[in-house]
Amino acid sequence: MRRRYLGVAALLAFALIGASCSKSTTTTTGGGPSGSPSPKPLTVITAGTLTVGSCLDYSPFEYFTAGSTTPTGFDVEIMDAIAHHLGLTVTWKKSDFNTIFTALAAGQFDAVAAASTIKPDRLQVVDFSDPYYNSRQSLTVNTAKSPNVKTTDDLKSGDVVGVQKGTTGKDWAEANLAPKGIQIKTYTNAPDAFTDLEAGQIIGVINDETSSLTEAASRPGLAVVQTIDTNEHYGIAVGKGHPDITAAINAALKAIIADGEYKTIFNKYFPGVPVPPEFGG
Repeated sequence: MRRRYLGVAALLAFALIGASCSKSTTTTTGGGPSGSPSPKPLTVITAGTLTVGSCLDYSPFEYFTAGSTTPTGFDVEIMDAIAHHLGLTVTWKKSDFNTIFTALAAGQFDAVAAASTIKPDRLQVVDFSDPYYNSRQSLTVNTAKSPNVKTTDDLKSGDVVGVQKGTTGKDWAEANLAPKGIQIKTYTNAPDAFTDLEAGQIIGVINDETSSLTEAASRPGLAVVQTIDTNEHYGIAVGKGHPDITAAINAALKAIIADGEYKTIFNKYFPGVPVPPEFGG
């Protein structure tokens, strides 16, 4: 059963990316359980709340179940747990992934939790927490329409592969597939790429492995046929100039790893996958 720390706070309306936040307020952390970080001033947009940006359509990390207006997923529960240790609640704001880091840098969120890989170009714009998840890329195909495509080596010039805008999957495809004449089609939302793959509009999708496995599991005929190790690690992004927030998130992340809460959440969303040693496995 999913633990709920936030109550009604998690039901606050999701603002669009264009919503603006004109000023920050100072709140005090440390209202969580015993062992939480000592109270320290924490500058956040809204007192007592951690405002978190995410695309909210990237299962199993952050998504809505049918008929629900409350997000769920691995990232959602990790942020709930972190906020709880800091004596805060979470307000989620929906954003396109392609512009989410510039929006964070502009002060529209306190943090971003969106299955975001820590990478040098993003570090020019925002800061990141310590890693909280190890990720790989993957190739998904429609086995009924392209049964002979088992790896990216089977793709030929003129084939079209889908990727999500602003992602490391897009970066990898552009660096490794585009030079071979393979066309790269971009999507704002990752599920739309898989929908086109089902319809035979594209040959494959390059996307994070866990997300692709989740999409393929609910779409008959689609299969993840290749994993691509790119040595990626997800982090929680924080705007530059807010080292207090970054430090508080890191302290809370260490706490939920140490007390086993991280492992419980991981096992819920990735059953059968070993928890990495650095995360309490």
